[in-house]
Amino acid sequence: MSLIKLTIKGISYSQTQSGAYALVLSEMEGNRTLPIIIGAFEAQSIAIALEKEIRPPRPLTHDLFKTFSDRFSINIKEVIIHKLVDGVFFSSLVCEKDGVEETIDTRTSDAIAIAVRFKAPIFTHENILDKAGIYLKLEEELAINETSDLENETIEIEDFNLNEAKNSFSDLSVSELNEQLSKAVEDENYELAAKIRDEISKRS
Repeated sequence: MSLIKLTIKGISYSQTQSGAYALVLSEMEGNRTLPIIIGAFEAQSIAIALEKEIRPPRPLTHDLFKTFSDRFSINIKEVIIHKLVDGVFFSSLVCEKDGVEETIDTRTSDAIAIAVRFKAPIFTHENILDKAGIYLKLEEELAINETSDLENETIEIEDFNLNEAKNSFSDLSVSELNEQLSKAVEDENYELAAKIRDEISKRS
């Protein structure tokens, strides 16, 4: 099964009851994006790793993993997003030590946070992009918002009531959902787009 290389396009911050954020990945040679819902800690960890000039006062968990791996000569070769079940992405870390490879199951959010620190490539399978990928109509880059208070490890987020939108999905037809999906992508609301995409996938 062929692998498609992905890159991090950005992180969309919005406030929900679960404190979720949308990590937006895009294929290197194409115009599909893959929004993945992640937690606040992982979102901040990825954003900090992408911004080289920002350093937390104490190592984050993923920084500790990097230090530990370097100390014991373990290299992260690549991350593979290999499965999608009920809107949940499953990933693997491909590690190498002394020429021996090992594959470790991991949460996708942790895998991406680690991949950024190791400068490891991120891949997924074509069938996952076919199922969950979103075609961008706009090519504007997302800005990665930065926290101004790293000591308290907080992220400023925009107010958005995602749960109300999610509850209304059941009243919409597939064609109406596709219209809502296109609108969410145009507005760069990737978290909502991911939820609509999952609702469409459930009905297919």
